[in-house]
Amino acid sequence: MDPGALAALLLLGGIAAFLVIGAPVSVAVGLSSLAAMFVILGTEDGVLTSAQQIFRGINSFPLLAIPFFVLAGVIMNNGGIALRLINAAKVLVGKAPGSLAQTNVAANALFGAVSGSGVAAAAAVGSTMGPLQAKDGYERSFSAATNIASAPSGMLIPPSNLMIVYSLVSGSSVAALFVAGYLPGIAWAVVCMAIVHLYARKRPELKVTDRLGVAQAFKVLLDAVPALLLIVVVIGGILAGVFTPTEASCIAVLYALLLSFLYRAISVRQLPGILMDATRTTSVVMFLIGVSTIMGFVLSFARIPQMVSEAMFSLTRNPVMLLLLIAVMLLVIGCFMDPTPAVLIFTPIFLPIVESFGIHPVHFGLMIVFALSIGTITPPVGPILFVGAKVADLGIEDVIRRLIPFFVALIVVLIIVIFTPGMSLWLPGLLGLL
Repeated sequence: MDPGALAALLLLGGIAAFLVIGAPVSVAVGLSSLAAMFVILGTEDGVLTSAQQIFRGINSFPLLAIPFFVLAGVIMNNGGIALRLINAAKVLVGKAPGSLAQTNVAANALFGAVSGSGVAAAAAVGSTMGPLQAKDGYERSFSAATNIASAPSGMLIPPSNLMIVYSLVSGSSVAALFVAGYLPGIAWAVVCMAIVHLYARKRPELKVTDRLGVAQAFKVLLDAVPALLLIVVVIGGILAGVFTPTEASCIAVLYALLLSFLYRAISVRQLPGILMDATRTTSVVMFLIGVSTIMGFVLSFARIPQMVSEAMFSLTRNPVMLLLLIAVMLLVIGCFMDPTPAVLIFTPIFLPIVESFGIHPVHFGLMIVFALSIGTITPPVGPILFVGAKVADLGIEDVIRRLIPFFVALIVVLIIVIFTPGMSLWLPGLLGLL
């Protein structure tokens, strides 16, 4: 058998086999890629080249932003910031129908934008808002579904670790990707609010949050300003050219730490535990990026991207149908794989196809991140789905039915994002980032 074909068989078959038996994605990718390298280069050269590829994959200054943004998110999750953002969201939502559930959506978008983590948002906001909504007559399953469905909006609104990973693979500007995420991220939150509004219209007995007086509302918003200023400092500094995204991530850590100490929400004794939590998350991501670099070498040698392109072009050469086909594939992939490995594995395969039709890499980045973010709330793997259900003390089967309207609405928005390039490219173009 041709070495390239055998390497491709070992790589793809090995990953599938390891995932079936429940091995971690990083282990599946790493061992399968190593086996394929043995076929391509032999045992000794395969081991040496694999080690070099791992080092090359993680030897990146922009990539340093990930551990620091992860650490900033962990500090915020422990630093009393969530409650202040929830209170600010209550003021912003006002007396809208289903105001408590609307507050949940707004708070998830705000907290996700500050922390960059949909899972952290679902845990921090859901644990506070769930009991309040149950007390006011909301069905627990609907409250949980609202929390789960709205949490991934923070994966699109910057800063976003997933955008940093995509920029590494695609060579796109991190700043452009960050800015491009605003409109799709806000659209995600808006459609979730629309579903809540429709639910609340059928439940007129639900209590509406009491409107605060002007002085009290001003005090609540003022209390949340320091947390919200983090977004201004980080994104504003990047756009103004004051610091790089990596330097911005360090600023985010220092700012979050200072803020948490001022709020007296964390102590020095808690720092080792916080650092350990951030280290666990970072080590998984960085190891995955390293072994994915070996996989990229094998993919290139075996011409797998070209073969996928030829197979898709044999089905259709209509750009609309091809984009829809890629979107369906990404939605299915997201059901079975976390977003980070999916971006690392499938961006090199799909990006050349869409670029052949003149689609901008930043636009495709938003498409792939949006589609894979939907995967975080879908079974059987969805991490936000499981965290949100656990926080609500419900089974997955109790939540899924309530999530269906959100799924439908988010898929409609995904189609709009795909076929409306301006939604992703207008802001970066306006700021001269493209």
